[in-house]
Amino acid sequence: MSAIICPQTRVDQAWIDYNGHMNMAYYNVVFDQGVDHVYDQLGVGAQYAQTGGGSLFTMEVHLHYLNELSLDDPIEVRFQLLDADSKRLHFFEEMYHAEEGYLAATSEQLALHVDMASRRASPFPQHIQDRVDRLLEAHTALPRPAQVGHVIGIRRKQEST
Repeated sequence: MSAIICPQTRVDQAWIDYNGHMNMAYYNVVFDQGVDHVYDQLGVGAQYAQTGGGSLFTMEVHLHYLNELSLDDPIEVRFQLLDADSKRLHFFEEMYHAEEGYLAATSEQLALHVDMASRRASPFPQHIQDRVDRLLEAHTALPRPAQVGHVIGIRRKQEST
């Protein structure tokens, strides 16, 4: 199996900043739209949340901005499930220029299943857990992206004495 290909979008004029490229905030918007697409496929999307039973909350995001996107550029997001347990999803998304094929950005995320009545972490219902397990099994064979697990910081050269 391959990564899940999310519906394409294009860079909107409202997303362009004073540097003449897509503003960093809108990378998150596009990645979030990709997540929503996958959540709908897993049965934990907007419709699931509206039932009041549960939802997924984002706990952590690590974004890498690799190449610029400009006005009207077509964007394709690919989703890969890296790991999961009874309450959490660890996943990775790649954002590509859909025509030129270059990797523009990546997003590594951790999401938590929450009971909407208590607003506390809770296990996935069994039918959702089964879907998550099947996707994880399929995605286990995919190569692990190089950006997974990066730590932010400034690397300094050690002075020789």
